[in-house]
Amino acid sequence: MGILNVTPDSFSDGGALGTSVSSDSAGFFVSVDKALCLAEQMVLEGAKIIDVGGESTRPGAPLVAEQEEIDRVLPVVEAIRERLDVIVSVDTSSPALISEASAAGAGMVNDIRALQRPGALQAAANSKMGVCLMHMQGEPGNMQIDPHYEDVVQDVYDFLLSRMQHCLSAGIDRSRLCVDPGFGFGKTTAHNYRLLKELVRFGSLGVPVLTGVSRKFMIGAITGRCVAERLPGSIAAAVFAALNGAGIIRVHDVAATCDALKVLRAAQQAD
Repeated sequence: MGILNVTPDSFSDGGALGTSVSSDSAGFFVSVDKALCLAEQMVLEGAKIIDVGGESTRPGAPLVAEQEEIDRVLPVVEAIRERLDVIVSVDTSSPALISEASAAGAGMVNDIRALQRPGALQAAANSKMGVCLMHMQGEPGNMQIDPHYEDVVQDVYDFLLSRMQHCLSAGIDRSRLCVDPGFGFGKTTAHNYRLLKELVRFGSLGVPVLTGVSRKFMIGAITGRCVAERLPGSIAAAVFAALNGAGIIRVHDVAATCDALKVLRAAQQAD
C-alpha cells in the first residue's frame, strides 16, 4: 500500500502534492497532476493499493473540516480510478467522504477511528468497499500525551475484535475487513515495539493485518535518524511485520520495500 498524502502538514511529506497561498491549511490546494504522477510511480514500483489521505493524523494535528477533506481527496480518487489499474483506498473517518469515494470507485476505506464517527459505520456498510479498522487511543491532537494500557497487545486486540463485531452486526461481511494495530497512534515507543513483536497475535482475528510503520517516530527513536533517513529502519520493520503475518504493508518508499519483500519471499519459497 503506497501512501499518498494530499495534505499540507503530514509528518513526512506534507505539502508536497499541492500549493499553499496562506499560512493556514485552508489555503492549501492539491495538484491532481502531481498526485496522479506519484500514484503512477508507486504502481510502477509495485504498489497494489494507493491510500489517499486528506487529513494529517500526525501527533498534534488539528481536525480538518469535512468539506475541505472531500475537496482534497475526491478529485485525486477520481483521477487515479480513471487512469490507473490499482485499488484506491481513502484514509478517512468522514461518512460523507466514504460515500462519495465509494461512488467514485474507491475500493477501500482505511479509518484510523475504526468507523466510530457518527454515520461512518453505516456509510461503509452501504458501500462495497473493503474496510481497515485501526486502533487509536485518543485523537491525533492528544494521543501522544501519556498513553497508558493495562496490556497493550490485549487492549488493542480487544478493541479491534469489538469493532469487527460492530461491522458484522451492521452487515459488513468479514471478507471485507482488515485490522491495523495503529503503530504510533496513542502509543509509546515501548508499546509500538511490543505490538510489532507480537503482531502474529492479531492474525487470530481471522482477517488480514495491515501495518504502517514507515518513517515513523518509533523508527527514529531507535536509530536516532531524522524522518528523511529512516528508510533502512522502515524496511527492517516491514520485513519483520511480513514475517509475523502482516498481509498489507503501508509505506512511503514502495520500490525499496517491494525489493526487500521479494527477497524475503524468495528465501521463504526456496527449495
